[in-house]
Amino acid sequence: MKLTSTLKERFLRYVQIDTEADPFSKTSPSSEKQKDLSKVLVDELHAMGIANARMTDHGYVYATISGEVNDKIPGIFFCAHIDTAPDVSGKNVKPIIWQNYQGQDLLLPDDNEQIIGQNKYPQLKNKIGHDIISASGTTLLGSDDKSGLAIIMDAAYQLVNDFSGMQRGPVSILFTTDEEVGRGVEHVDLQALNADYGFTLDGGDVGDYADSNFSADGLRITIHGLSAHPGYAKGKMQHSMKIAAKLLATLPTETLCPEATSNKEGFIHPSHIDGGLEKTTIEFIIRDFDTSKLDDHVSLIENTLIKIMESYPESSFELEREIQYRNMEDVVSKYPHIRKIAIEAIRKTGLEPKTNGIRGGTDGAVLSHMGMPCPNLFAGEQGVHSRTEWTSVQDMEKSVETILNIIRINADHFLNT
Repeated sequence: MKLTSTLKERFLRYVQIDTEADPFSKTSPSSEKQKDLSKVLVDELHAMGIANARMTDHGYVYATISGEVNDKIPGIFFCAHIDTAPDVSGKNVKPIIWQNYQGQDLLLPDDNEQIIGQNKYPQLKNKIGHDIISASGTTLLGSDDKSGLAIIMDAAYQLVNDFSGMQRGPVSILFTTDEEVGRGVEHVDLQALNADYGFTLDGGDVGDYADSNFSADGLRITIHGLSAHPGYAKGKMQHSMKIAAKLLATLPTETLCPEATSNKEGFIHPSHIDGGLEKTTIEFIIRDFDTSKLDDHVSLIENTLIKIMESYPESSFELEREIQYRNMEDVVSKYPHIRKIAIEAIRKTGLEPKTNGIRGGTDGAVLSHMGMPCPNLFAGEQGVHSRTEWTSVQDMEKSVETILNIIRINADHFLNT
């Protein structure tokens, strides 16, 4: 059967809608413009005949695809996020299609210093003949996670139009806002998903399946120094910024930092500093696949600072720690059939599955710990959160195929057991 693909056209539409999240906003969604895309997605789902598609006050989109539903078969949902990262502008994105890529460096036309090449992205060696999509060099592309949106929307379109007679369980859709600022599933309604488990489509090279990720904490250290007139400060002033600088200079640089770790190694990362003479605040993110090691990493920072503070007896500090998310493996490992179904689905596309963990978090990690197992499938996103972000149309098509395979295999698995 020749499938009716709408993938590329959808993706090109979505990336041109600005949905950048605002990390300093307390509203939900953090930027009202995220709802601009939510409305488009609901309208497109309605146009497919999925009449129950709706948008919530928080910009979430829910939909369930009716059809040949068998109550014996567990429901599945597929999830992606609408917002883009605030690291690089997502306004006025101009997508470029590099058709039939032949291995050359791609010089982005609006800033020729932005180059997508195999030195930086060795994955390109496996994309010969693919249609590569990038932005023009002054913005991110928004493939994270508009690739996931387009993949799920195209899979829904094909399911409705080309596989309407497929016997299956309920198939639901969840699109979230504010994932990039850590609030993606803050307002999720699990009952509305009508599902037993699901998958996020967020990140990952072609063939990737991930059911483990970092556990994450946030750490805020506030250092209180001692002020004095700089002309008469000898023996009196204790400068909070200098204390902070000593702390940062003393922490490991060859281990336990993002630039020196890979695979399942954890890290300590100072993400923001704001200070003056009397008061300086340092924000850290603490990450490790082994949740128990988070305590060790926090203790390392605290003990290092305690030692430094011995030289500043009139100064003090406060430490505040916040749980951000946890390793989904703690939950998903209890449901081995999910991994089995996903691996088989990927293999049926002709790909060899890769089962690396995610050095970050997803909505699926939080959903898993809310009681809804939700590992991650590849969406073909590359160079995310940067002006050299890119994706392959063919890789995204493989992801659509994987979703449809999962729906079939899930039905076969439970009808035959």
